[in-house]
Amino acid sequence: MNRMYFTEEHELFRESLKDFLKKEVVPHIDKWESTGHIEPFIWEKFGEMGYFGLWYPEAYGGLDLDLFYTVIWLEELQKVNSGGFAAAMWAHAYLAMTHLNKEGSHDIKERYLNPSILGKKIGCLCITEPFGGSDVAAMRTQALKKGDTYVLNGSKTFITNGVYSDYLVVAAKTNPELGNKGMSIFVIDRDTPGVSATKLDKLGWKASDTGEIAFDNVIIPKANLLGEEGKGFAYIMQHFALERLIMGINAHARSEYALDYAIGYMKERQAFGKSIDKFQALRHAVANMASEIAMCKEFNYAVAKRLNDGEYVVKEATMSKLVSTKIADSVAYDCLQLLGGYGYMEEYPLARNLRDSRLGPIGGGTSEILREIIAKMVIDNKDYKPAT
Repeated sequence: MNRMYFTEEHELFRESLKDFLKKEVVPHIDKWESTGHIEPFIWEKFGEMGYFGLWYPEAYGGLDLDLFYTVIWLEELQKVNSGGFAAAMWAHAYLAMTHLNKEGSHDIKERYLNPSILGKKIGCLCITEPFGGSDVAAMRTQALKKGDTYVLNGSKTFITNGVYSDYLVVAAKTNPELGNKGMSIFVIDRDTPGVSATKLDKLGWKASDTGEIAFDNVIIPKANLLGEEGKGFAYIMQHFALERLIMGINAHARSEYALDYAIGYMKERQAFGKSIDKFQALRHAVANMASEIAMCKEFNYAVAKRLNDGEYVVKEATMSKLVSTKIADSVAYDCLQLLGGYGYMEEYPLARNLRDSRLGPIGGGTSEILREIIAKMVIDNKDYKPAT
C-alpha cells in the first residue's frame, strides 16, 4: 500500500471492490465482449454498491469521498481485462455525470444525477463529431433558440454508451457566429423525437456500445441547459483534466495487469530446461516495463492528489494521458511478445489487452493534439484558466 495516498479505509474498499468484480462482473465479461451489450442488471448493482456516487454529493445520493476511491475503482476495473466494460462505467460516471454535477440545476440533478448514481439512468457525453475529432471548437452541431426551447440539429460520433444510454449530455453551438464562445451544453432524454443512433464496429472495447448519433430538429426545453449559455467550451475544457487523468490511470492499471500476467506465464513456461523468467533478455525487458509503469503510476497519483485538493492540473493531466497511454501501448505489445504464439491466441487475455490499449492515444484527445497543448503551455507560456 502506498501510504502517501492510500489509507487503510482505501485498501478495505479495494478488497471489497475486487470481490464484487470477481463475483458479479468477471463471469459475464466474455458474453458482453461477444454481444457488445452490457446487460442492465449490472448497472443497478454498481448503483446499489455506491460505485457511481464515490465522488458525488450526499445530497443527491453520492458518498462524497476523496478522489483516491475513484483511482482505486478505475484501477480495479482495468483488471477485469475489458476496456469496453470499464469505459462504459467510467464514461457514465465521470463524463456524463460530471457535467450534471458541475453545471446542472437542482432540478436536473434530481431528475438525472440521482438516478445516475443509483444506476437507474445511464448517460453518455456527446462532443466528438464526424468532421471535428479532437478539434472541439470546429463543432458544427447547432442548438438554435426558438421561444422557450432550443432546436438541435447535427451529429456526434465515437460516443461511448451512445446506443443504450438513457440520456445524452450534448454540446452544440447556440450562437455559431461566436465560434467557441457560442457553445452550450444540454441534457436530452434518449427517447426525445429526432434522436437516433447507429452502433459502430470497433477494433477493441468490444463490450461497450459506441455510437454515431444524429439529431434531427430535436426540441430541447430551456430547463435542460447545463450552466450558462455560451460557456459550454469552457466547461468542456475544464473537465478534460479529469478525463485525461482517468485515461492515464486506466493506462497504468492496464499495463500493470498485462505485466503481472506475463510474469506469471514466464514462471510456468519452460524452454531449454528452465522457466523463461530466468533468461536475461526477458528479465531485462520486464525490468524496463516495470520501471516505466511505476513512474507513470507515481506521477498519476501525484496529479490525482493535486486535483483532489482543488488545483487546476490541465498541463499535468494532459501529460499523464500522453505518456501513460504511450507506455501502455508499448507494454501491451511487449507483454504479448513474452507469451510467444500463445499471446496471439484469443483464449489468452493479452490479445484483448493489446486491442483495448490502442484506443488510449486516440480517445479523449489524440496524442498529437495533447502534444500541441503541452507545447503551448511549455513554449508559449499559455495559461489555461478554469471556467468562471
